[in-house]
Amino acid sequence: MSETMQAVVLYPPRELRLEERPIPAVGADEVLVRIRAVGVCGSDIHYWHSGRIGPVVVEKPMILGHECAGEVAEVGAKVTHLHQDDRVALEPGVPCGQCDLCRTGRYNLCPEVVFFATPPVDGAFCEYVVHKGAFTFKLPEGVSFEEGAMCEPLSVGIHAVRCAGIGLGDSVLITGAGPIGLVTLMAARAAGATTTIITDIQPNRLALARELGATATADVRSEDALVLVRDLTQGRSVDAVIECTGLSRPMLTGLEAAKPGGTVVWVGMTDDTYTIPAVNMIRRGLSIRGIFRYRNTYPAAIDLIATGRAEVARLITHHFPLNRLPEAMEVALTGRDGAVKVMVEV
Repeated sequence: MSETMQAVVLYPPRELRLEERPIPAVGADEVLVRIRAVGVCGSDIHYWHSGRIGPVVVEKPMILGHECAGEVAEVGAKVTHLHQDDRVALEPGVPCGQCDLCRTGRYNLCPEVVFFATPPVDGAFCEYVVHKGAFTFKLPEGVSFEEGAMCEPLSVGIHAVRCAGIGLGDSVLITGAGPIGLVTLMAARAAGATTTIITDIQPNRLALARELGATATADVRSEDALVLVRDLTQGRSVDAVIECTGLSRPMLTGLEAAKPGGTVVWVGMTDDTYTIPAVNMIRRGLSIRGIFRYRNTYPAAIDLIATGRAEVARLITHHFPLNRLPEAMEVALTGRDGAVKVMVEV
């Protein structure tokens, strides 16, 4: 094996350079993974386009990319569940394991988490990464590298659905039919939701949502989502709302669409401050939850993909090699040519 690898490195915003980097050394509880597929996430686009997400700023050259899968190239001495050439998906965040949040099972909120492509940590738009064996999951036969990379966004959807308490026969409104909204739709249907409504402003994404089993869709440029919700639930409104845009209008729509005693989960990230109808929410006994990333979801994500209950490959619309990452970022940013999920093949 060579001692160096190719990596695409972000410098100032919108400046990506293909460079040679040393292949990282493997610790006893780690594995070296030859990266094969990496999805372009909204956070990658923010860091590439603006150099920051809120207070988190790219202050030195950094490799982006955290939705990733590949094959094991080397195994640390203490890793027993993986072997060379195993095909794997990588859960990109490794918590400290020692803080109160980790000890109480909420490791996704660990303040010391080391997460791919979150400054200053390098990510996976490169040929090799080293990762903790405990957060590296073997893929079954029949699950592709690209589908393995999709375990990461699917995990967000699974965590959102779990936090919303969605179960058999429930109704749910999902605001936003981007990649996260669409994987949330898959997770909600797998959990047993029988009425699934999703909104967006992109006709191609709404059409894909219908193909994936959404009960109904609404183009909110011309349709009233609340009217649709009440029509489909005989005026009862929905058991749960999962908001995936971070925008004020769908946030407020979601608060109105939930039935008394319902649950609203906020997934979409925003820097803005919004005014919400507190008295209305209190009188209706709504539960509002913000979620951040996910925890204990990768085994479920892999099983849903392997059994065909989460058709994540349907979301992948564009493929680029690593040396065309700038173009991949541009396509993902603009949604050019009907882009939904852009995948980079390493």
